[in-house]
Amino acid sequence: MASKNVVVIMSDEHDPRMMGCSGHPFVKTPNLDALAARGVRFPNAYTPSPICVPARAAFATGRRVHQVRLWDNAMPYTGEQRGWGHALQERGIRVESIGKLHYRNEEDPAGFDAEHLPMHVVGGHGMVWASIRNPFRPRENGPRMLGEHIGPGESSYTQYDRAVTQRAVQWLEEAAQRQEDGFVLYVGLVAPHFPFVVPDEFYNLYPTDRLPEPKLHPRTGYEQHPWVKEYCEFMASERQFADAYERLRAFAAYYGLCTWLDHNVGQILGALRDNGLEDTTHVIYTSDHGDNLGARGVWGKSTLYEESVKVPMLLAGPDVPSGVCGTPVDLLDLFPTILQGAGIDPATEIDDRPGRSLFELARSAPEPERVILSEYHAAGSNAGGFMLRKGCWKYHYYVGFPPELFNLETDPEELTDLAGDAAYAPVLARMHNALLAICDPDAVDRQAKCDQAALIAHYGGPDVAHTLGSSTSTPVTAKTAA
Repeated sequence: MASKNVVVIMSDEHDPRMMGCSGHPFVKTPNLDALAARGVRFPNAYTPSPICVPARAAFATGRRVHQVRLWDNAMPYTGEQRGWGHALQERGIRVESIGKLHYRNEEDPAGFDAEHLPMHVVGGHGMVWASIRNPFRPRENGPRMLGEHIGPGESSYTQYDRAVTQRAVQWLEEAAQRQEDGFVLYVGLVAPHFPFVVPDEFYNLYPTDRLPEPKLHPRTGYEQHPWVKEYCEFMASERQFADAYERLRAFAAYYGLCTWLDHNVGQILGALRDNGLEDTTHVIYTSDHGDNLGARGVWGKSTLYEESVKVPMLLAGPDVPSGVCGTPVDLLDLFPTILQGAGIDPATEIDDRPGRSLFELARSAPEPERVILSEYHAAGSNAGGFMLRKGCWKYHYYVGFPPELFNLETDPEELTDLAGDAAYAPVLARMHNALLAICDPDAVDRQAKCDQAALIAHYGGPDVAHTLGSSTSTPVTAKTAA
């Protein structure tokens, strides 16, 4: 590949099915659709963990969450463990970030020559209160997770994304003038992450009287899995809406935020084109995790269902074939992908990392049986949850709870759990053995709780820990917005 420039755009909480190129019937994402049309889309892409900080630590290092042992939103990446940015720096390749990273702080050697408008965890410690598990301790009378206002308007997040986009456009203009021999730019946007507030022109694209009701709501008789029910009781988002109309506004705002995100991505892609960089730059678009958006009565991420654990994955640029690659992938695959896009042989850095370059996967025959793991050890879970995707099967293992099993070929919406059907016992056993080939989930659960107990003790015990961190989205600070 002649190109040595790479732009990675990572959004936050974007269910990949909320794109026109994914076949969504009404969500408008023309810029992401155009990016997918000139590159390759990976429809079976997953997060290593369906919550921000562990997912981003895994993305940075190319290692699974249980390998890096950064389990929850109070254990941010510090740069201590080697990441793809460090490999770039050592080879003299310019690597900078603009926007949300959700690492510990700007002073840490996280693998960037410069961090512009960085958003990191609150106070360098994050949500320590949510590290209290088994039993967990919900916060009483704290700010509502989804935001105090829901609907049209401006929030600190829309203002932040606007600033990040403007800075990215400016950075690319300057990069074209520098004419340097390759760069890697990471851009972190927060939409469509809550709060569910979006500028009027985007909100108005989705009239509330035309929006579909999400699937499997408990009020229609659906019974939540007990592990999921515990999470819902912890966050209580469904019962905190002021009324039915505010709940409808939440859907419209999320869809509007997807289009707002697309609008900002379009400006960044336009800057590449207008400055003559499009033909020499590979573009990766992804997100850290998805969003349940009311399915099964769940809001936010933190479950193992497709809405939460899947991510968008688009790759475009010189010599990238156009089309769709059905091979399952995840954020760990971006470690070798970024290095290869920057002209580095990934084999020199891969070690025991499980990721594979998307460039190679896109050119190869589909590998439907490739195994993908996601795991959750964070807010609202008394026990660890593990998701394994292999072929058409998707297996959820919850420590101390019944498992779930879905056939994504015949049941892509995960409407029917087959785990309790004796006819599928052999499949269940095969999937569990495939999980054990990667890790011992019970041992990982014990390790996570041990590390979290040590963290809580470090801060002075549960009563002190329960006061530390935000109850809702990470705030935009004066320094972040500067």
